[in-house]
Amino acid sequence: PQRPSGQRLYVTMILPFRTAPGGDLQPSQAKDFPMSSELIKHVSDASFDGDVIQSGKPVLVDYWAEWCGPCKMIAPILDDVSKEYDGKLQIAKMNVDENREVPAKFGIRGIPTLMLFKNGQLAATKVGALSKAQLTAFIDANL
Repeated sequence: PQRPSGQRLYVTMILPFRTAPGGDLQPSQAKDFPMSSELIKHVSDASFDGDVIQSGKPVLVDYWAEWCGPCKMIAPILDDVSKEYDGKLQIAKMNVDENREVPAKFGIRGIPTLMLFKNGQLAATKVGALSKAQLTAFIDANL
């Protein structure tokens, strides 16, 4: 899709997704789930420094857009993970269509992009939709 600023933003999806215990979804199921739970913080360009950089605990930021199918596919997985890691990890979402500065600063070129911040620093990045097992392995390896 074309972004208003003229820059292209690419959607990255890692397949296959399947229905299984552990939270994996088929793409057709993703549209049936809300985009986030009450444990997930929505951040903006203005709040990013306070909510992410100055956070007292690690923060996993999901860069997403409303039109992004793979972003919607991982939303329920992020909800599950936010509950499992409650108190150890804050999950945050940043809409790249509404917030341009932070995604540009970190070179976001494809969504979904997940970035893990620890002690105010970027610790790890993953681009593309992940299964729950892939996401928890990514988090555990970098916490």
